[in-house]
Amino acid sequence: MIEVTNSAALPATLPLTAANDAATPDAGPAAERLAGEIYGDRLLGTGESAFAHAAAVASLLRELRVDDEAVAAGWLFAVPHFADAWQERVRPRFGEPVVQMLEGLGRLHKLRDVTRAAARGGEAPGQTETLRKMLLAMVADVRVVLIRLASRLATLRHVARESGHPQAEAMGRETLEFYAPLANRLGIWQLKWELEDLAFRLTNPDTYREIAAMLAARRAAREGYIAAAIGALREELRRADVRAEVIGRPKHIFSIWNKMRQKSLSFDALHDVRALRVLVDDVKDCYAALGVVHNLWQPIPKEFDDYISRPKGNDYRSLHTAVVGPDDLAIEVQIRTHEMHRNAEFGVAAHWRYKEAGVRDASQSVRSAGSFDAKVAYLRQLLNWRDDVAGMPPPGQAGAPDWRQATLRARLDDTIYVLTPQGRVVDLPQGATAVDFAYHLHSDLGHRCRGAKVDGLMVPLNTPLATGQRVEIIAAKIGAPSRDWLNPALGYLASNRARAKVRQWFSAREAAETIAQGRALVERELQRIGRTGASLEQLAGLTGFATADEMFSAAARGELSLRNIAAAFETAPTTAPDETLAPRKSRIESSASRGILIVGVDRLMTQLARCCKPAPPDAICGFVARGKGVSIHREDCGNFAHLRARNPERVIETRWGDTQDGLFAVDVEIEANDRSGLLRDIGEVFSREKANVTASRTATRRQLARMAFTIEIASLAVLARTLDALREVRGVVSARRA
Repeated sequence: MIEVTNSAALPATLPLTAANDAATPDAGPAAERLAGEIYGDRLLGTGESAFAHAAAVASLLRELRVDDEAVAAGWLFAVPHFADAWQERVRPRFGEPVVQMLEGLGRLHKLRDVTRAAARGGEAPGQTETLRKMLLAMVADVRVVLIRLASRLATLRHVARESGHPQAEAMGRETLEFYAPLANRLGIWQLKWELEDLAFRLTNPDTYREIAAMLAARRAAREGYIAAAIGALREELRRADVRAEVIGRPKHIFSIWNKMRQKSLSFDALHDVRALRVLVDDVKDCYAALGVVHNLWQPIPKEFDDYISRPKGNDYRSLHTAVVGPDDLAIEVQIRTHEMHRNAEFGVAAHWRYKEAGVRDASQSVRSAGSFDAKVAYLRQLLNWRDDVAGMPPPGQAGAPDWRQATLRARLDDTIYVLTPQGRVVDLPQGATAVDFAYHLHSDLGHRCRGAKVDGLMVPLNTPLATGQRVEIIAAKIGAPSRDWLNPALGYLASNRARAKVRQWFSAREAAETIAQGRALVERELQRIGRTGASLEQLAGLTGFATADEMFSAAARGELSLRNIAAAFETAPTTAPDETLAPRKSRIESSASRGILIVGVDRLMTQLARCCKPAPPDAICGFVARGKGVSIHREDCGNFAHLRARNPERVIETRWGDTQDGLFAVDVEIEANDRSGLLRDIGEVFSREKANVTASRTATRRQLARMAFTIEIASLAVLARTLDALREVRGVVSARRA
């Protein structure tokens, strides 16, 4: 039998009566006989007898007044684990609904490792909440949840009786994190109370025994005290002509400990170990009853809260007060209308919302989980519906309500809950695929997604996922999304979030391609008019654009005529040395301004050789090139040695002059073990050292990446610092100047 403290305080209507059952009248005894045949002397993982556990579950379900089908499923809960071809033995005798309930129990059983790991690992509150929702979403029939809760309570009773049970603390934590909150949300108070108290006993045995001893020592006196207080208050309300119902409100051990912990109070300082609740017809009677209470007993300062005139953020309404009752003992009194009571117990302001989320988070919790709460409320209505349809035609006849179909419609069908390989729960919209899952985890993983395993099996990327499945993404090292993913007819994406990320990627790529096309057009025009050294940012300003990239985009789209570029040079002032469209220092053709001095010659046109890319303080020599001025080489350049051997008369002595403001191109070669993110890390080094990359080339073979970069630097000191930083990058084998 269920052990419930003060059972008079339970809801007047308990879930699911046995009226109008489709199961055969002897379903319970028949299920008991079949369970006995299959279970025999077998034990469960907790050490319980499988048959004894099934008997306890069936007893709990009968006390919850569920139908014969659910009781039969309770007896047969472990048949799928102990019998082959079990459907063939169950379906003919008990019907398809019992088979479906047993399959639902099997799906919940698969989450056992996940819920225990989450409770043990102290998951973030959001992840724990998502897992709770997943438990409900995995079942089409709410009776499966009732059976699972009854099974957990039977197990906790067994574990509590076994001193030193190895799974005691783990099961207690899991119950407090998942099963007690689910019982609370569904309004199954008698299971919730016992689940919480037993779980608390397993996780905090010393504290539990201490509080239990204090309650036991005063139980008889407290119950007599409450009865006397109820009688006195009822009489005063009658004299004041206030119609009211007065009941005692029991406080359980876990609830007492929770309040002591949250408010840092001792047991003697609690005001609600003795508690009354007053239910009246309308709001004015609430305040009239409050006046009667305060007139009868002295109120305790700072212990009054008016949640009627100032409702909580979750619309919870009630009057709370604490008074000094007879014998100078504190009594908590709650006063509310019957409508407020129903709203507090079953509406969006249900007691579980502000107890579990925390008072400060209650408003946000309601806003963020409104649709889920509505479905939980509907499930709770289903639990009591069987009482409301008593006397209606039995199932199958005209006018009979199909409550199973209603239960199916109550599924949390707009959201699915799937697992990562590490056991983390991810919530996705109904119809979501592995591609949606990948984008939910990380945008880069979504872009590189190339395949998926669901419960260990390879599936097409457009396969819809289902609640409870474990998904693993197979990704390429470097990849990009496919345009097919944006085709609704192909079914690759169901979430707006993933679609937006794919569109974003293609938009960014198209923008980059447009800018590259425009840059090529502008640079070709600058080359035609002999202005290749012009500042592109300053040119953008003269042509009416904020940045060079905007100018390039306009040129590619045909919005900027190339004739406007030549016109900008004609109208630009040139009197000051720093005037608009001044050539960039790294492209100046004057030898003096480049910082190269040619012995015996003044202001001779020079150019740095591309074969060796000299930079100060390299030892350099000049070679006179016909029609191109003087080509500057490093003295150890192989090409220069060949030219000097053939035409020694054209070699000119040169040296570096003032190079403080110059930029010089050098080639850098890198070898590294290939890995994801390698190019990004190398780019960060160049950016940090302010080395502008003007060209790059990469190739990978057998996991060894070879990269060549051309960078602009001010001196070899900057180059040496850059090379040292590159060698520190993870995976880099060598970095050197070419």
